[in-house]
Amino acid sequence: MANILISGGAGFIGSHLALKLLKKGHQITVLDNLSPQIHLNANQSGLYKSIKDKVIFIKGDVRNKEDWIKSIKKNDIIVHLAAETGTGQSMYELQKYVDVNSLGTAVMLDVLANIKNKVRKVIVASSRSIYGEGKYFCEKNGTIFPGQRTNKQMSEGKFEILSPYNMKPLTPLPTDEDSKIHPTSIYGITKNNQEQLVLASCKSLGISAIALRYQNVYGPGQSLSNPYTGILSIFSTRILNNNPVYVFEDGMESRDFVFIDDVIDATVLSIEDNIVSSDSFNVGSGESINILAVAERLKKMYHSNIDIKITGTYRLGDIRHNKADISKINSCLGYSPKVSFESGLQKFVNWVKTQNIELDNYDQSISELKNKGLIK
Repeated sequence: MANILISGGAGFIGSHLALKLLKKGHQITVLDNLSPQIHLNANQSGLYKSIKDKVIFIKGDVRNKEDWIKSIKKNDIIVHLAAETGTGQSMYELQKYVDVNSLGTAVMLDVLANIKNKVRKVIVASSRSIYGEGKYFCEKNGTIFPGQRTNKQMSEGKFEILSPYNMKPLTPLPTDEDSKIHPTSIYGITKNNQEQLVLASCKSLGISAIALRYQNVYGPGQSLSNPYTGILSIFSTRILNNNPVYVFEDGMESRDFVFIDDVIDATVLSIEDNIVSSDSFNVGSGESINILAVAERLKKMYHSNIDIKITGTYRLGDIRHNKADISKINSCLGYSPKVSFESGLQKFVNWVKTQNIELDNYDQSISELKNKGLIK
């Protein structure tokens, strides 16, 4: 059994991972700042309470060297999940995202490089956002990796990724790990920073390192009060407050939603692997679903009469489609998702129905984006 440090271990993914690893007999240390954006009131946070008194808990900041020194002590493995999350928010809170995500990771690695420790492996949470628009098929040029859609194109209601040769929609393909890395948000840039910092530094230190490129993770425990990330939670909070659900673009944009249990399975496999020394893997379902369909399914599951409004508005930097190619992680680590979207969504909704209805702050977050000129 190993001594494992989880940064961000009181968060959505981190707390689930901690509980799973505890059941397997590992000793767990958690470093977390209990961010109000995720937990609101730490004393009432279900995520924090689920691990409290079960792990060695250190309240600290990943930007603080002393907090890392205290946390790393006696641990064999680090799972680095701590990060600011929120694609839209990252575009106007640049310093915070770079400080926490990029600098915080650099501080961790600086400690590993300069202070005696027994860490033998680092797992870092990367993201599908590092790919930007991902992989597409063009009839003329085959596989291509298109850039960001233009304001002019989207203002005309042309939301699909278009071929530069005939202006017809390109066909989205599953995005594999060898795809072009060209993030379109500050969040995506910082996640790529984290991944590259860990892989490069750990290789030089002789420490095994794996970057897990999580897709859209969802499930019980996801924050229902955070209006900046987690589309299923945002829609659920809107519906339960009897507020209309607003869908960007034409609603046909799609995402790869992966259930929390599958994400934890993939992460545990990466922790327990003894072969991979340095690599990156997609963690997803390998399927995609459009956002309008998600909204309609949630409305039906909550037996709601709220309106679903396709707004035609858009955020510059948003991607159009996303579906992960998960063949590499299946081949190398034996990962295969077990929870279908229908089953996972029902589990998520059943859990939401047991929770207090949270205040809906989505309109405020949208106003912030509009004031910054990020929503058109």
